[in-house]
Amino acid sequence: MSRKVAIVTGASSGIGAAIAAALAKAGCNVVATYGGNQDGGEATATICKSEGVEAITVKADISSDEDCRAVAQAALDKWGRIDVLVNNAGTTRFADAADLNAINSDDFERIFAVNVTGCYQMTRAAADHLRNAKGSVVNISSHSGFSGIGSSIAYAASKGALNTLTLSLARSLAPQVRVNAVCPGFVDTHWMAAKLDAEALNNFKDKTAKITPLKRIPTAENVAEAALWFALGSVPATGQLLVVDSGTHLTVADPL
Repeated sequence: MSRKVAIVTGASSGIGAAIAAALAKAGCNVVATYGGNQDGGEATATICKSEGVEAITVKADISSDEDCRAVAQAALDKWGRIDVLVNNAGTTRFADAADLNAINSDDFERIFAVNVTGCYQMTRAAADHLRNAKGSVVNISSHSGFSGIGSSIAYAASKGALNTLTLSLARSLAPQVRVNAVCPGFVDTHWMAAKLDAEALNNFKDKTAKITPLKRIPTAENVAEAALWFALGSVPATGQLLVVDSGTHLTVADPL
């Protein structure tokens, strides 16, 4: 019961699964939420348990305040505490930024409901318990929030909003709780598989790696390492937005 307890939303695959595994390896019990991918959520929980900790899964749509409160309550019912919240769950709609008719108000509302409002609701649901634990919140944002480049204009705008939400929550929850964000660029996960076939995806990865100063694409585990430092580290940092993109943001003359 003395183990720290971490909630990771959207933990059924990719960055969320890697973060959950990293927290488990560091000794935290884990609540892994999933949306439609129950098998993925259960697989993440199994990996966490292999590290000698306890883990549970909760099906949740974080755009629903009721679901957010249920996730927090699941952690409390199981372990009686919440020390870390990683707001990783996110959504998008792939749309050409040059075509302003490619997305509509419904797309904006759904993307903002998950990527912004959902993070706020999940933080609010856990806030009192995070204060008691002198814990931390880590928001998984995106370099899109700075560059305006991403899967769609609505997605980039939502990540810009999440960045400012991070700053606001860092003020609101201080001094007990640290709130920071990790802002990945393109990460070597299946995120783009919804848009590109295997050959096109490999070509995109090669192109992205070549233009980055570090000549490599960050992995989900790289992002998890940064999130883990914010979540469990002792450095008094709050309201920080850390870009993890192998330096892609530096390529202003030849942007992604």
